[in-house]
Amino acid sequence: MAEERPGAWFGFGFCGFGQELGSGRGHQVHSPSPLRAGVDVCCVSASWSYTAFVTRGGRVELSGSVSGAAGGCRDAWASEGLLLVLRAGPGPEALLQAWAPDSALRGEPLWAHNVVPEAKGEDDPGGEAQTGRLPLLPCARAYVSPRPPFYRPLAPELRARQLELGAEHALLLDAAGQVFSWGGGRHGQLGHGTLEAELEPRLLEALQGLTMAEVAAGGWHSVCVSETGDIYIWGWNESGQLALPTRNLAEDGETVAREATGLNEDGSQVKRTGRVEDGAPAPFIAVQPFPALLDLPLGSDAVKVSCGSRHTAVVTREWGWEAGKYGQLGHKDTTSLDWPRRVEYFVDKQLQVKAVTCGPWNTYVYAVEKGKS
Repeated sequence: MAEERPGAWFGFGFCGFGQELGSGRGHQVHSPSPLRAGVDVCCVSASWSYTAFVTRGGRVELSGSVSGAAGGCRDAWASEGLLLVLRAGPGPEALLQAWAPDSALRGEPLWAHNVVPEAKGEDDPGGEAQTGRLPLLPCARAYVSPRPPFYRPLAPELRARQLELGAEHALLLDAAGQVFSWGGGRHGQLGHGTLEAELEPRLLEALQGLTMAEVAAGGWHSVCVSETGDIYIWGWNESGQLALPTRNLAEDGETVAREATGLNEDGSQVKRTGRVEDGAPAPFIAVQPFPALLDLPLGSDAVKVSCGSRHTAVVTREWGWEAGKYGQLGHKDTTSLDWPRRVEYFVDKQLQVKAVTCGPWNTYVYAVEKGKS
């Protein structure tokens, strides 16, 4: 039996600080470009001005406005104010270190904390490429915030499985597939039907009875994927990141004709306009304060999702899709979109997308040749 070749990471979007985004030059990469060390990378975490890469050999490398490298690492999480590194400790323990990003990982960290990881489940991907689990700690009883207080315990009854941080809010997925949110809510990003803030984790009642498999927090919007592959999305829609009609794009003339790529049932071109069939103004959506079910083209099932500041990336069972100025959508231009559009690069190259992680203004994708895993 032929040995299966590993996949590779690709990057596209804003790279004005020199962060690794493949072979692209300048401040933007408009189409997916292979990372120079893409085969060896297993985890990517992108902040605005720099990106942290973790290799399969346990080495973390920084690229962009800051540089540096260190060995013995399991995971890393990048933000402008704090760089988290999870390092192997004695026995089952792990050592969490918080560094100033400009420290180049030299000297002493700002602080460190010993944690005992939970036992791995059957669905643990092991050495497969994946996005990092930080800022949720391996013990699943606390998380780290980029703003003081840095160490924040979680109520034991939450049984956290995944935790994602937006610019002003947090999302938590528990072991039962329920979603909780808290923090700032002025853009509807908490999903409770209001614009009010929540000081403590609050269950999203609109999703009760539905089992979620993954959550993602953008700057001021939120997304989750159900176990059956449905996408629920809510929050701020200023740049079309919710894949819902937005007035900004219509007024700026940036909403473009949907290309006839075989996605429409009749094969025709479709142009989004500011009016519906009866001539009335279209229902532009600036804020969606509670979860809305997103219809992906041709009924695709979603398996992975990630959010940038104002864009959303979804991986379906077949291909990768994006909705949302820096080429972070991967469509060879800087046009913003308020509808899901397939990233044709991966179709043309016969690559199957397995993982995606978004920085504020860029996107990283892990893909393998179709037919391989």
